[in-house]
Amino acid sequence: MPGKLIVCPTPIGNMDDVTPRVREALVSADYVACEDTRRTGTLLDRLGIRPAPRLVSNHEGNETTRATELAQRIERGARVALVSDAGMPAISDPGYRLIRTCIDRDLDVEVLPGPSAVPVALVASGLPTDRWRFEGFLPRRAGEMERVLRSTETVVAFESPRRVSESLAALAAIAPDRPAAVCRELSKLHEEVLRGTLAELARRMQGDVKGEIVLVIGPAQAEEHDDDISFAVDALRHLVQSGARPRAAATVVAALTGTRANDLYRALTGREPRR
Repeated sequence: MPGKLIVCPTPIGNMDDVTPRVREALVSADYVACEDTRRTGTLLDRLGIRPAPRLVSNHEGNETTRATELAQRIERGARVALVSDAGMPAISDPGYRLIRTCIDRDLDVEVLPGPSAVPVALVASGLPTDRWRFEGFLPRRAGEMERVLRSTETVVAFESPRRVSESLAALAAIAPDRPAAVCRELSKLHEEVLRGTLAELARRMQGDVKGEIVLVIGPAQAEEHDDDISFAVDALRHLVQSGARPRAAATVVAALTGTRANDLYRALTGREPRR
């Protein structure tokens, strides 16, 4: 009988955040696919899981090959627990290829709920939570940062502690008064949430920064959005004049500018898009 892939979120800091279901999945697994076998071995030791299941490395460098190998083991009846170093696998961490391979082979995939830095930072920021998006890691180029700041949704993004000062300075140069939050070491002993404008945070986060960082950036305000719409509609109009279909072009421009495709289509044509 085929086995199962169990996606197991692991603590982002505090080990007490391991859920009973995740622990049971790790206890019953034949294999644990993990980014760093040493780090996951330490987690299993802390949880008192002995004898430990076999640890199999599953990182960015070998994920494609490992996905096929592990899927074949599941087809032969193995139970594989998928973990990342911290948080939910496949969220800016390895795991997507293994999950996709198992789905394509019609294998059983179970995703367990558990810790993730993304919603924790979003709520802790005090910024709007009704509409938001996860950016992954912040882009490096100024033009791509401008795209992030044009978003009419709250943006959550990871950032390296080595780059956070530089990134905040670049963001502040574009939108100094935009509200934001820097969430550092969430759920750990030295947890810190700094709130303020991008300009204020850029001043406060100068110098050496340590720990895991999540940035939360407030949405663009209405007047900013109006400017963005004008820019995006002009781009859409040029595409349509070049022969592109309005609805398809609106989708592309929306993805590049952070505006809504329906808003662009309506502004260009004066009509509501078809459902």
